[in-house]
Amino acid sequence: MKKNILVIPGDGIGPEVTAWGKAALEQIATAFGHEFTFDEALMGHVAIEATGNPLPDETLEKAKKSDAILFGAVGHAKYDNDPSLKVRPEQGLLKIRKELGLFANLRPILLFDELLQASSIKPEILKGTDILFFRELTGDVYFGKKTRSEDRNTASDLMIYHRYEVERIAHKAYQAAQQRNKRLCSVDKANVLESSRLWRETVQEIAKQYPDVETEHMFIDNAAMQLIKNPKKFDVVLTANLFGDILTDEASQIAGSMGMLASASVGELTGFYEPIHGSAHDIAGKDLANPLASILSAALLLEIGFGLKEEAKLLVDTIDQVLKEGFRTHDIADQSTNRFKVLGTAEMGKLVLKFLSQKLITT
Repeated sequence: MKKNILVIPGDGIGPEVTAWGKAALEQIATAFGHEFTFDEALMGHVAIEATGNPLPDETLEKAKKSDAILFGAVGHAKYDNDPSLKVRPEQGLLKIRKELGLFANLRPILLFDELLQASSIKPEILKGTDILFFRELTGDVYFGKKTRSEDRNTASDLMIYHRYEVERIAHKAYQAAQQRNKRLCSVDKANVLESSRLWRETVQEIAKQYPDVETEHMFIDNAAMQLIKNPKKFDVVLTANLFGDILTDEASQIAGSMGMLASASVGELTGFYEPIHGSAHDIAGKDLANPLASILSAALLLEIGFGLKEEAKLLVDTIDQVLKEGFRTHDIADQSTNRFKVLGTAEMGKLVLKFLSQKLITT
């Protein structure tokens, strides 16, 4: 298989972790006889510093010509501390999603048994959890009209959805549910928001086309509570942009750390694969970042982007073995972790590649 992969390291810890996702893809390609050609581009704060634009035209052109994109993170503390700045790193991420038609963000909450103790939730509540989130990406307050009064004392963000936006992601979520446990929970706030009422009535119509899938509708506040109280009740979760952003970050506690969760943003063409964590500038350059989410994002790229399920499973199984043998990065280590097995970013990345090599020899 011949594929072109664009790597966008981004800001903060993005370059540190993405390097190991790329390295895992290179090793897989060599072992299975695939030909992956890699290119690199700027986005986010680094792009603003270099070009004044969070998404340079060159990056967008490369993205449109690639078969898949492996991404790190965008963001910088200077923008968090100064809301008045008009050009911001996150604008690049929102624009590339829009330009590539990436309307569905898939976030699997993959729970490794070895990390049950790493979560703040009781292990007996967590064990057996397996959730796949479908977060809509092109609508909601992120893209609605934004206003600020002349005296700067009043602001608004339009929460807007079109029926077709709900329909297309609902179909993808139902199709995924058919391949899993045939249960789908649609999360909204239809008791208050008109956009959520449109969301619910649209999902209700789509549900009729998938009679083999059990559909439940839940308000966002209840869903946030149930996710902690009884995460095993969920299988496929379908929700809007803002609610999905919040719920999936909350769900990172199920997996023990945001450093353990990957995501895929897909539409009809090029897919975009990234860890759910941010740029984490406070630990950038300190060899503290967890590269496992980037490697798991590479696994999603292989499975969802290229249909290479065997190769993807091999990456996930390799990470599982690393964790079974007691190795941890700082974010997932606890008091019982052998201090000699707490690794930095580079050490963990190298160890995964070593274990992957050993698995390839025996496969």
